[in-house]
Amino acid sequence: MAGSYDRALTVFSPDGKLFQIDYAYEAVKKGAATVGVKGSRCIVLGVERKAVAKLQDPRTIRKVVKVDEKITLAFAGLTADARVLVQRARVEAQSYRLTMEDEPSVEVMARYLARLLQRYTQRGGVRPFGVSAMLAGFDAVTAEPKVYQIDPSGTYFSWKANAIGGRNAKTMREFLEKHWTPTLDDDDAVDLCVKTLLEVVDSGAKNMEVVLLKIDPDTKLQTEETLSDDKLDAIIANIEAEANEQPAEAKDMAD
Repeated sequence: MAGSYDRALTVFSPDGKLFQIDYAYEAVKKGAATVGVKGSRCIVLGVERKAVAKLQDPRTIRKVVKVDEKITLAFAGLTADARVLVQRARVEAQSYRLTMEDEPSVEVMARYLARLLQRYTQRGGVRPFGVSAMLAGFDAVTAEPKVYQIDPSGTYFSWKANAIGGRNAKTMREFLEKHWTPTLDDDDAVDLCVKTLLEVVDSGAKNMEVVLLKIDPDTKLQTEETLSDDKLDAIIANIEAEANEQPAEAKDMAD
């Protein structure tokens, strides 16, 4: 029982919990499912599209945004909190460029966001951000893909592939653990991201948004592409066709 221990952020319960942080994680679970997958030379970020009102412009609802020229963020949780977090991150990225005369790395920005989120778990009069985020980008020297996850508690970790948000994040993570390999090319990474999202969302391009980040290892030129609904529909159709073929093959072998 939380009792009175959830009334103040700065009060620990007898078993060492800060209940307001637990509640922030619950806000993340109520958000859209978000998936990040590293390929050998690419990163794929996929998010679940929630249903919007008939007269609402869907372009105004973005779960994948640019933090800096070469760093992209996807989030799950409270959109209003994420908007504040993204704005703070963009200011920090510009400040870093001005001070250091260099672009910030993905790890630098992940560390900054984690430090910011942790600050909101240790003071009275504030509440934790109800947001988990994934930062994606490439190493400036080696061109290696980098994906970091930042949580409401202020912790951050580097991942090869991960899923956050939604009630079935654990199911998606287990699916990624079974199917991820370090040699994924661009198409395979996109397929894996879409397959993972299909574990929890209805089939159809209108229910997901997928962004592909690529880099040329020689020129270090980085590009970002938001896959069109037509491309996503084609990918989903291929995935469903493969899924239908497998039971038929198994039946033929049994006969």
